[in-house]
Amino acid sequence: MSDAGRRRPRGLRGRITLLATATVALVMVLGSIAFHAVLNASIHAAADRAAEVRVEEIAARVEAEGPAAVRSLDDEIVQLQDAEGVVVVASSDADDGPLPAADREGEEARYDGDRVLIATEELDDGRRLVLAVPADDAAETLATVAALLAASTVLVIALVAGVTWWVVGRALRPVARIRAEVDEITADRLDRRIAEPASGDEIAALAGTMNRMLARLDDAAAAQRRFVSDASHELRSPLATMRQHAELARAHPAATSLDDLAEVVSAEGLRMQDLVDGLLLLARLDEHAPTRREGIDLDDLALSEAARLRAASARDRADAISVDTSGIGAARAMGDPRLLARLVRNLADNAVRHARSRIALTTVVDVDAGHAVLHVDDDGAGIAPEERERVFERFVRLDEARARDAGGSGLGLAIVRGIAEASGGSVTVSASPLGGARFTVILRAGD
Repeated sequence: MSDAGRRRPRGLRGRITLLATATVALVMVLGSIAFHAVLNASIHAAADRAAEVRVEEIAARVEAEGPAAVRSLDDEIVQLQDAEGVVVVASSDADDGPLPAADREGEEARYDGDRVLIATEELDDGRRLVLAVPADDAAETLATVAALLAASTVLVIALVAGVTWWVVGRALRPVARIRAEVDEITADRLDRRIAEPASGDEIAALAGTMNRMLARLDDAAAAQRRFVSDASHELRSPLATMRQHAELARAHPAATSLDDLAEVVSAEGLRMQDLVDGLLLLARLDEHAPTRREGIDLDDLALSEAARLRAASARDRADAISVDTSGIGAARAMGDPRLLARLVRNLADNAVRHARSRIALTTVVDVDAGHAVLHVDDDGAGIAPEERERVFERFVRLDEARARDAGGSGLGLAIVRGIAEASGGSVTVSASPLGGARFTVILRAGD
């Protein structure tokens, strides 16, 4: 064990108890000292005032009755002294020598072995009346109070330490149970949940937070398993196609040509490359890797994609698609140029894949909201409302055969959503004015 571990308790229970006890001890000690000091000052001040009043009363009697008034005093230490300090007359309890004169009011002295409080009063004839009030009673009172304060301080500190230890232990008992339950949860048992206390306090909130975290981990693990399964299936398909053609060419050389085999390998290789590129991009987006943020002309990206699609339609007149760009207006957005270009291309390719004869690209700026908006419409069959959220999931094809024939991997729209969210925006799908589907991307407007 290290020196630090020996110097302080390692458990939270011990640390809280030590801190609470030390705090209460400090408050009690300081409070007791302050109370004793105030009480001491109060008692001495009261004794001073009482002695002053009494010596004034005796002086008045001496002025009226003469020195004989001093001799008649019982149980009081009083002397009448001349200007030289010689005792002229004294009470019966003050015959053990002259009382010391006080330099200031309320001064204490020793007389006949006892502590006394001295009070003096100057008479008109130059003589001095000296009164000594015993101070032992006040000292005994203060000593008794000090003992009581010390005892009560020790008792309160011990009580606070015991109660704090018990209360903290009781409060942390559910935490220990939660920790034990969490320790038993492994990667293959993420469906387990922690019993939430019915107390409704911070411990219950902690248990609820742990359960929500476990639910997210369970969902992430399930999504990862589905993703790996789907990815392995998608990668297996082009590999199987290439292997079948290669085995056919080896077993029956006359049944196929080298050009046919090369074409199949090239096409399936491109599919695999697109799939791997898409998976890698989604992995980076899932990791929330930092991306560039700069002002981009969203209208330029849309016009560039429109030109590409028109060129492709010109080469393949049988499946020519009309591309409407009349709705493209100046729209500047913030984001990574490479990623936003990929977003526009994926949406444009998706629209062409499902359109009958026409698609439309629109870019506008919502000045009030500070957004740049991209609409991609097609005149295809559209997407049913209950499927509109599902199309953004990975490897989802609502039209499996047509998507596979067209080379779709089922990742295009998932990539679109990932890029939109990474850019601080969003993407939704709705019904298009052209009759098919409308994909709407909302991004933060650029400068």
